[in-house]
Amino acid sequence: MAAELNRGIVSHNGLERSSAISVNPVDAVMSWRDKFEREDAWGILTSVDIKDCDPALIRDAEYVKKFAIDLCDHIEMKRFGETIVVDFGEDERVSGFSLVQLIETSLVSGHFANQSNGAYIDIFSCKYYDPQVAADFSRRYFNGRSHTMKVALRK
Repeated sequence: MAAELNRGIVSHNGLERSSAISVNPVDAVMSWRDKFEREDAWGILTSVDIKDCDPALIRDAEYVKKFAIDLCDHIEMKRFGETIVVDFGEDERVSGFSLVQLIETSLVSGHFANQSNGAYIDIFSCKYYDPQVAADFSRRYFNGRSHTMKVALRK
């Protein structure tokens, strides 16, 4: 249990939260930017699971590609190269589009599961961005009913 609390992964969508035990009560209200800077993080990873997306949107390759471009613009990341969107998966449970977009400070990736109408987005960057802004943007983009978000500061 103690090891899990110190992994640096924090779910911060208002529904659940698990973070390292801290003696300083200021840590509980500290912004992600403050934590990123205070901990001298090398990078930040946000994993967003979106439930009940609009089926037509997650099955549209051009829309998925446009999402990567628009997300990068929204969180001010400079894209590197073309967005890759591939439809694959022999197992119906996981089949759907996957995307990869390199950015100058790392990458954005995602998978869109047709059977569950779920979207699973990962954003990693050495440059700070606001994880909540990225998660909310992603959920709205695919008209998701709800989302969970996990954030890890990489050191």
